Amino acid sequence: MLDAITNAKAGVVQEGNVGAGTGTVCFGFKGGIGTSSRVLPVKSGSYTVGVLVQTNFGGVLQIDGVPVGEALKQFYLSDQLMDKADGSCMMVIATDAPLDARNLERMAKRAMMGLARTGGIASNGSGDYVIAFSTDASLRVKHDSKESTQTNTILRNDEMSPLFMAVIEATEEAIINSLFAAESMQGFEGHSVKSLPMQEVITILKKYNAIK
Repeated sequence: MLDAITNAKAGVVQEGNVGAGTGTVCFGFKGGIGTSSRVLPVKSGSYTVGVLVQTNFGGVLQIDGVPVGEALKQFYLSDQLMDKADGSCMMVIATDAPLDARNLERMAKRAMMGLARTGGIASNGSGDYVIAFSTDASLRVKHDSKESTQTNTILRNDEMSPLFMAVIEATEEAIINSLFAAESMQGFEGHSVKSLPMQEVITILKKYNAIK
């Protein structure tokens, strides 16, 4: 972990079967690392919500509401209970909105709604979890302050709905991006997993008028 922190750098986050996502499988296809973000309108505070996921779970893949997993005949329960849906989806949410721990927890709960929109089922053996944090500088604890109290500015509950929508959308998109970026690979003892067949997926999405 210390090496990861030391070597951290700014720029585009690499997606697909890299890092902790190397050995993951999602909806029966090669999973991995995926990212996405949303920027709220000025009226809603112009806050940014970024999501990074590591996808290793199952269910029935949907893309923009299209039943892609069913069309590809690759989904949980499609082979007399032989397909496994267990695994874990790890989701990390970052925002610059000034949120306290309670509202960060509320955002984290909404990430599961984004997972559900992709067709994830949070199966019995699935260890899905979410971490959410704010980068707002005003929330930092002032250890060296001469004052005995500290006043923080936090966003009111009534302003949270746009952030909820942002995290749901960004989580959904990050999961799909992890599948789109991943590549087929062969691992230990010859075990192999195929990537999502992009051309077939595009054909399916066009059939449902999801893309032109």
